[in-house]
Amino acid sequence: MTSPKRYYTVVAVLVLVVAFLTIFSLNFKSPGKAGLFKKIVLEMAAPLNYAVNSVFSSIGGAWERYVMLVGLEGENRELKARVTFLMKEVNDYREMSLEYVRMKKLMNIRGNIGFPTVAARVVGRDRLSVFRTVLIDKGTADGIKPGFPVITEEGVAGRVIEASWNVSKVLLLVDYNSNIDAIIQKNRCRGVLRGCGRSGCELKYVQRSEDVKVGDVVISSGLAGVFPKGLVLGGVAAVDKEEAGLFQRIRVSPAVDVNKMEDALVILKRTGDTR
Repeated sequence: MTSPKRYYTVVAVLVLVVAFLTIFSLNFKSPGKAGLFKKIVLEMAAPLNYAVNSVFSSIGGAWERYVMLVGLEGENRELKARVTFLMKEVNDYREMSLEYVRMKKLMNIRGNIGFPTVAARVVGRDRLSVFRTVLIDKGTADGIKPGFPVITEEGVAGRVIEASWNVSKVLLLVDYNSNIDAIIQKNRCRGVLRGCGRSGCELKYVQRSEDVKVGDVVISSGLAGVFPKGLVLGGVAAVDKEEAGLFQRIRVSPAVDVNKMEDALVILKRTGDTR
């Protein structure tokens, strides 16, 4: 598109030429008699006037299109901002809906615990330490103490090992320092569930004579005074009886995916507490 400055230059030249020709023609002494030169001037004035009108019309049309495009660009910016805002609102509502579903599941299992509980949210993860721990947003101000069990709707997540006023540290059941007295739900054989880091867990001290199969559910035994009896710990993922020794090697996949855990329930009483 030709720039407005170029249009203005052309128009200015044409206007000056037309004005000159018009003034020159008016200065003839015999207006009734058209001489050769006057005729030439009149002949030139008509197309020049047409050209000036055309340029003005073109500039007017270009200006209208420019104004319209500026308006459309502004509307486009407003629409984009509106779409961004609405997308954020939809995402917020989706997150609220998912959180509601998670919290509803947690509330549904409260009645089966037999102890008071407090809901908490994961607010931090220790990714640099060799320990597998998370931080939750509840502490001693909410009645939480070290040793209290931490669960989700899927099962056991770990236990509290440190607590301040409003934050607690949870040792996850996959940590190498985690040991939970457990039983196979199907045949009630006992063992100790030990954390194995990224590999999940291992059920130790199960005699070779016990019938353990892949898919068997492992639950808490209620012994050792930490976890209530019957909480789901995980499922048997692999069984190895080929190694020599008294015990078979049993790998367990935890029921709780601790890497995706966002919300949890803290049981405010250990099974051994009498208070």
